[in-house]
This record gives sequence, structure tokens and C-alpha cells, in this order.
Amino acid sequence: MVGDVLSDRYEVEELLGTGGMSSVFRAHDRLLERKVALKVLHSHHTADEEYVERFRREARAVATLSHPNIVTVIDRGEHEGRQFIVFEYVEGENLKQLILRRGAMPVSTALELAMQIAHGLSFAHQRGLIHRDVKPQNVLMNGDGRAKVTDFGIARSLDVNRGMTQTGTVLGTSDYIAPEQAQGQRVDEHTDVYSLGVVLYELLLNELPFPGENFVAIAMRHINEAPPSIRDKRPDVPPRVEAAVHRAMAKDPEARFQTMGDFGRELEACLAEVQGTQITAPVAAPRRGRAPRRGISPWPIILVVLALMATGAVVAYLIVQGIPSWGISGVRSGGGSHGQPVAAPRLSAVTAYDPHGTGVPGEHNAEASNATDHKRNTYWETERYRDAPSLGKDGVGLVLDARRDVQLRQLGFSTATPGFTAEIKAGDSETGPFNDVVAGPQQVSTTPLFTILSGKHRYYLIWITRLGASYNTARINEVSAS
Repeated sequence: MVGDVLSDRYEVEELLGTGGMSSVFRAHDRLLERKVALKVLHSHHTADEEYVERFRREARAVATLSHPNIVTVIDRGEHEGRQFIVFEYVEGENLKQLILRRGAMPVSTALELAMQIAHGLSFAHQRGLIHRDVKPQNVLMNGDGRAKVTDFGIARSLDVNRGMTQTGTVLGTSDYIAPEQAQGQRVDEHTDVYSLGVVLYELLLNELPFPGENFVAIAMRHINEAPPSIRDKRPDVPPRVEAAVHRAMAKDPEARFQTMGDFGRELEACLAEVQGTQITAPVAAPRRGRAPRRGISPWPIILVVLALMATGAVVAYLIVQGIPSWGISGVRSGGGSHGQPVAAPRLSAVTAYDPHGTGVPGEHNAEASNATDHKRNTYWETERYRDAPSLGKDGVGLVLDARRDVQLRQLGFSTATPGFTAEIKAGDSETGPFNDVVAGPQQVSTTPLFTILSGKHRYYLIWITRLGASYNTARINEVSAS
């Protein structure tokens, strides 16, 4: 009850949710002065040794999983005969609430979220634990865009010899249940792959592939029916993304991705393709209130729009340079002193900047130019840091040369490692110092955009101060500016 103190330490403050096996409360940890989440086994299960053992097993299993995309177990214990587990308290909503609030996600956002979930589950699988109830309700969002998998309450350890869990019990949530799980057959990590495929389907369409009136009706559809086409309902979803979802949701477990790691790598490749499209193709169609039709090239429309905004020479220049959609503002009329179109400045990435490094080459100076070569599949990246997300130093960066003093309005880039923190600095030499902060820090998305506040400079620095939760490196694929 609210007000109770468990083990003379955890003061119960608020009921957060309840399920068939347990209830979850927010509590105050009096010892460490912090909020925690308490999961308490229902009193009517305390006499059932099977439930008690399952609860203890969850605590033991998840306590071994230390990963940024898995909710951390802090403690476990017993209070007046009631088993409880103490988790880190994640301030925010669960993924289901996010879907209900925002609807269908942008393709890149859906892929990022699914990748994070895949990273956490892959980590659990590598340590012999499968989840068996992967669903948006069991993914907590911490408010900074990080997804954390929780509720391993029906998870089971993989059998060392057979690599599967026992048969005979149907557990899980029917909306996301794999065919073999619905039939009470043995399950393995392919089962979690299937459920994550359903989650990604829902993220893209804001609807479930197999709705139904009851558990049996929904489960039978998972067993017998192929998932509906995603692109028929949302043509902007790339074919490769749809293919990845359908492969994850294959009826035969062996036809799915063989490991959760394989699924995560395919999602990362899909994200790279999506962000590549965003970099090289100005989005003319959405300006007209509609998405491009499948199979029809958008370039005639794009060229018409660009022709209305600039001279033919500037249009040709922009197409060659591959300015991203958010960089089009650099060529709008009225940008020059006489109302003439102003071409976006051409930046060249010239070197990495690592003033606090060890002196050992590692920041890939030779690859710096990849960030401005207008090729979507090349990139510059930092070295890989063992203590990520900390860099162990103030920062590291990429130096951009504008060839002359220019006043930038905006600077953006694309990345396949979203979540790191960066700011924009400026200076008069490619070797530094870079004392002027011209755009404040932000946690970057796949295509972040920085608004430059003041001053003319020749050299600009993308200064990275912290890595993303899911990566031990930071990558910059392509830079552009206006």
C-alpha cells in the first residue's frame, strides 16, 4: 500500500500499473535518496511456489543484464511474505503510450526505436535469456529518446542442450505472439524476433497486423495468415524496410533472421538507406501535401520547384552537390543583398580535431573528407570508446572549411549513430583553437539541424562531447549548410 516501507528502505509512493502476476509502484529509496520502481508479487500468488520461483528467476536473470537498453535491476527481497524486485525508475512513458499519442512514426524514428530494442534483446540472448513477451508496453522511454526493455517476468533461460524453452505453456500477449508460442511449442530467440517484427509493423502504421476479438482469434491469425502489406497502406516505407518486417514475421522460425543481432544489423542498414534518401533528394512532394507515388520518379517535380526558386545554373549546382531537404533554404530568393538567390556554402571536411587525445592516431583524420564527398554510404567517425557514452575527455570533433569567412544560418548532417551530443564551434584555423560556440549543444537525431547564432568564420567545428547510449562511436555521413 502507498506509505508502506519495504525492508526499512523503500517507501511506496504511487501505483504505476498492475498485471496478472504483480503490481509496480514508484517508491523512494531512503538509503540512496532516489526514485525506484518496485515490482511486488500479488499476495494470492505467494503460496504458489511456481509463481514465487518464476518471480525469483526474473530477478536473478535480469540482474545479470547490464545494458543501456534494458531496465536495470537494483535489488530484490521479501517483505511480510511478499516477494519484490527493485528496478531503476524510468521517468517517461512506455512505447505503447507513445504510439497512442503520436500515431505512426517517421520511418527513421521507427527504425531507431526498433534498433534499440534489438540491441537490448540481443544482449539478453547472448547471455542465454529470451524475453517471450516483447511488446510496446514492455519498452520504457526515458524522455531522451532511449528505449529500455523491461518486464522479463515470463522470460526463460535457454536450455543448454536444445537451445529452446520447454513446451506445454502458452505465455505472452496475443497481439505480438509468435506462431510457435501460440501453439505451445518450444520457443527460442526467433520468437523474440517475430514479436519485435510486429512492434516495428505497429510503429510504422499505428495498427496491428492481426486484430481480433479475443486471444484465440488473434493467435489463429498469427499462426495462419501472412502479415498485410505495409507499403499498400504507407507507400513512403522503403521496400527493404517492409521486407525486413515480413522476414522477421515469417511463420517458420528458421526463415526469420537467425539472431536478434542479425535483425538489428539489417535495421541499421535500412536506416542508412533511409537517411541516404533524405540527404540526396529534396522533398518536393510533401510541399504539395502528398507523398510521391510508388514507381513514379520525383525528379521532374523537383526540377520544376527548383527552377522556380533559382536560376538554371544554381539548380544544376544543387543537384550535383546533393543538398538535403533542410538545406534548400540556402537558395531561396531574397537571400542576397539584392534579393537574388544565394547558393549554399560549400563546406569541406578537412581533419578531425582531438586536442585532448593521447597523441596516438585514432580519430580517422584520413577519412574526414568522407563527410563532405556527397556519397551517402561513406562517413567519418570517431574512434571507439570503451567507456561509452563517456569519451573520457572534453570532446572530439570534425573541422569544416568554408574556404572564406561566411555567416552560416544553419548547419546539419546525417548520422547512422544517433543519440550523441554535439555543438558547433568556430575559429580562424583548422588546427584551432575553436573558442566561439555558434550553436548550442543538442542530442542529435539521424538528421540534426543546428541554427548558427552569430559571426562570420572560415572554419567550423562539429564538437562531440558525449556518445549515444547505443554506440561506442559517433559517425557523420554527410554535412551540408545554408
